[in-house]
Amino acid sequence: MDRKKIIIALDVSKIKEAERLVDILSPHISIFKVGMELFYSCGPKVIDIIKKYDRETFLDLKFHDIPNTVKNSAKVATRFGVFMFNVHAQGGTDMMKAALEGAEEESQRSGIDRPRILGVTVLTSIESSEGQVLSLARLAKQSSMDGVVASPQETKAIREELGGDFLIVTPGIRPEGAEKGDQKRTATPKEALDAGADYIVIGRPVTKAKDPVKVIKGIK
Repeated sequence: MDRKKIIIALDVSKIKEAERLVDILSPHISIFKVGMELFYSCGPKVIDIIKKYDRETFLDLKFHDIPNTVKNSAKVATRFGVFMFNVHAQGGTDMMKAALEGAEEESQRSGIDRPRILGVTVLTSIESSEGQVLSLARLAKQSSMDGVVASPQETKAIREELGGDFLIVTPGIRPEGAEKGDQKRTATPKEALDAGADYIVIGRPVTKAKDPVKVIKGIK
């Protein structure tokens, strides 16, 4: 398995623990996800730590607000130099287009690459119908998002309908034998990739393990 397809979720609240995980996993992983818990605890300095190891950041803050607020938030995310960030597709077309506009404006102003922007469909902790997820994925594509965040259960249908150039980032990944925890719609890494995911997000099965590197090597 290509290490570039694996995103490790740094679902911790302390900067030292985040850096420990980046330090031991960066030889095996190219992208780390920074979510609300870590970002609200430590702020953008965790992104600087990931950059120090020459790795990329997926900023997972799920922007969902009025278009102007999301546009300005997208500018800030772009200024951080992240690889990807996301917005809730349920925020609608105007909001998603505002995120894209803000990111493009800041990218041009700063002379840095525009982050890829993903529309979050339905959280993997919620029971959902494929139709609901597909509807939000269509809306994201119509709004010029680069792709979506969707569970492995809907990945194949999204790929078949929306094509190979539309990014699919799949959370809820559980290696063989791992507990589901609070996740409802899960799959193994192989199942998700076989269904058409571009990236798979793995968190607690790796970060809470006694030997995270051993788990990653087992997955790869």
